[in-house]
Amino acid sequence: MMPEEVSLRLGQLEQAVHRAAELISRLKAEKSQLVGERADREERLVAQARELEEQRTELARLRRERGEILAHVDGILKELDTLELG
Repeated sequence: MMPEEVSLRLGQLEQAVHRAAELISRLKAEKSQLVGERADREERLVAQARELEEQRTELARLRRERGEILAHVDGILKELDTLELG
């Protein structure tokens, strides 16, 4: 190889290394951003799961309460029927 060819090839390699270094830097920044976004999403997902569980618990409580109220109303209606018949 001629010295000019070596110099030209060395310049090309230096440019390629520079581009690769810039790309690595951009990819690291993107990765950092994505890791942060993922952490935020995970936190929101955990909060939503917690809220869903609280809502399920509340729904179960309300269903029990509804059953109790229906039983109480049914008892009152039966008592009224006996009073009207008596």
